[in-house]
Amino acid sequence: MFLRGQVVRSLAGRDKGYLMTVTDYDGTYVYVCDGKERRLSGPKRKNPRHIEKTPWLLAENRMHSDRGLRKALRELEFNKE
Repeated sequence: MFLRGQVVRSLAGRDKGYLMTVTDYDGTYVYVCDGKERRLSGPKRKNPRHIEKTPWLLAENRMHSDRGLRKALRELEFNKE
């Protein structure tokens, strides 16, 4: 089960290793965005087997714009190291 705003890491594809956030989950696919390569207006459809959950959850107000989303993900990536 994936929640809107949950931060995930891509395990496969061109975006392997990138942090992204879940925008939607339809039971079969997870739709993710990073605010740069994949904008909120055109989320990437990913197979749930190809992503890894992280313990972070973004607040809804951080997901209103691509800029805010990029900033939130960058902060998480920076604090992780």
